[in-house]
Amino acid sequence: MKLDDRTIELIAVGASITAGCQPCLRYHAGMARQNGATDEEIAEAIAVSRMVRGGGATEMDKFVEQLTGTETVASAREQVSESGGCDCGGACD
Repeated sequence: MKLDDRTIELIAVGASITAGCQPCLRYHAGMARQNGATDEEIAEAIAVSRMVRGGGATEMDKFVEQLTGTETVASAREQVSESGGCDCGGACD
């Protein structure tokens, strides 16, 4: 069984979000529409990919902490939360 072009483009929309590629997302969302996907379907593909990306990021944070034997990610989050903003030295300004 072969996936149809609409389904392929919806998968590509999700992959674009996960990859953090804005030009890819723009292109594949347009292609999904051209292949019959609705805005609601595109939004759902985006929501699923954000959920996967968020879960993956959380698991990667845990892996990094185990690998390094530190809680650097958790400590950084606490520091940002306590200070009310990012303390990266200006990269986020």
